[in-house]
Amino acid sequence: MATHVSAQKRARQSEERRQRNAALKSLLKTSAKKVLLAVEEKNVEEAREALARAIPIIQKIASKKVIHKKTAARKISRLAKKVNTLTSPA
Repeated sequence: MATHVSAQKRARQSEERRQRNAALKSLLKTSAKKVLLAVEEKNVEEAREALARAIPIIQKIASKKVIHKKTAARKISRLAKKVNTLTSPA
């Protein structure tokens, strides 16, 4: 445990950030899972709507530096690719 006042404050700040980051990562996983679930069910309209909701969430989390911006771009790209496979003729 920290003994200096400044170290105690830093520990409090770190814990707050850890909890905030965990909540944001959970939101990211949930939104991605909704897109994937709609894709599995082959529900094109629902998949598009879920993707449209997930993209700004992922971008916002990346802008807050909870995840790297290229990780966010990769996640968005992979989700969009899966949604687009539903619409294109196979």
